Amino acid sequence: MATINVIGIGLEGAAGLSPTCQNIIETATILVGSDRHLNYFPESSAKRITWGDFTTTLQTLKQYHQAGEKIVILASGDPLFFGIGRLLLNAFPPEELHFTPHISAVQLAFNRVKMPWQDAIIISLHGRSNEALIQALQKGQDKIAVLTDFTHTPGAIANLYLALQLPTNYHFWICENLGGSNEILHQFTASELQNYDSEPLNIVILQRQDNAIAPQNLPLFGIPDSAFLGFRDRPGLMTKRDIRTAILGELALQPDQIIWDIGAGTGSVSIEIARINPTATVYAIEKTAMGYDLIRQNKARFGVSNLVPIQGTAPYALSDIPAPHRVFIGGSSNQLEAILDICNQRLQPEGLVVLAFATIENLNQALTWLRSHSWPYHLVQLNIARSVPVGSFTRMSPLNPVTLVVCSVFSL
Repeated sequence: MATINVIGIGLEGAAGLSPTCQNIIETATILVGSDRHLNYFPESSAKRITWGDFTTTLQTLKQYHQAGEKIVILASGDPLFFGIGRLLLNAFPPEELHFTPHISAVQLAFNRVKMPWQDAIIISLHGRSNEALIQALQKGQDKIAVLTDFTHTPGAIANLYLALQLPTNYHFWICENLGGSNEILHQFTASELQNYDSEPLNIVILQRQDNAIAPQNLPLFGIPDSAFLGFRDRPGLMTKRDIRTAILGELALQPDQIIWDIGAGTGSVSIEIARINPTATVYAIEKTAMGYDLIRQNKARFGVSNLVPIQGTAPYALSDIPAPHRVFIGGSSNQLEAILDICNQRLQPEGLVVLAFATIENLNQALTWLRSHSWPYHLVQLNIARSVPVGSFTRMSPLNPVTLVVCSVFSL
């Protein structure tokens, strides 16, 4: 039984194929592909089959194959890279198929923009949901290549990215009609890309950027997450703006206060406090060297002189800093009770402590301590969701719930 040849082809048509592949196509008795693929070979005498309903077409091909016809299937780029190859392997034994790949559109796209791509994440949205892309964006992958379709266009991808309000910045490369005579390359920001009318055949490459900011152009309150420098491998590991603004409100800040931010992470809460309360002194305590360095970088980035980064583990790092009027505890490294003991000893009169919890176990530990020490408190549970485009529709994507414990300690 003759082997079915599956040959990858680019927009340059027959001219991009080797003499061997051209000879295989010339001797075919059955030629299968899209209208565009078949039109590359107007002089072929083979019977032409255009892909329609895949199930029906595959049944027809099986009949021709059993009859001994020489079948050649034309596919875009590499048939085994998000292509027809997977479907063919489900329909025919592997030994009856021979694949000859062409350069893939993704490979060509990265070479056109002159960008190494061995570390890139490749995602196909062709007839698929955008969940894989959302996950890659939330992880802050450095390079993401996206195969689009008529629903998930470059503009739709830009809208999705903007709707997610992520802490990472991306530049967008749009590579259209790759390999063709009308090949187009453009670089955009997400905002510039929103209403761009792209060619149907395109690849989108997202390249992560660390952009400079102009602090004077930022809002006085509620800085966008993307303005902060964050952990490169964990960009989502920061207090999100929606949560941060609620924390700042519960802290009830006053001028000239001493403020502790314990478990400061990247310093996003500390930066916000320092900007809106320039007469306060904010101590950002962070145990990790990487987090401490990020706090220092963000301090310089936002130009806040009243922020004091401290590398150390609470409660031990708290002994040599002035007694606080306000304390925010975002992380405790299994030292929560000891940290609260220090707050109990050192919090200034009419002081206030705000704690943020993502787990029930840590919340329960805090409540047990507060009850045993007769501290008055109230809880604020934050269940926040943001709108995300899904094709022509919109759904709500929830953030992880956070519970704030607000302790108004007027008498100790």
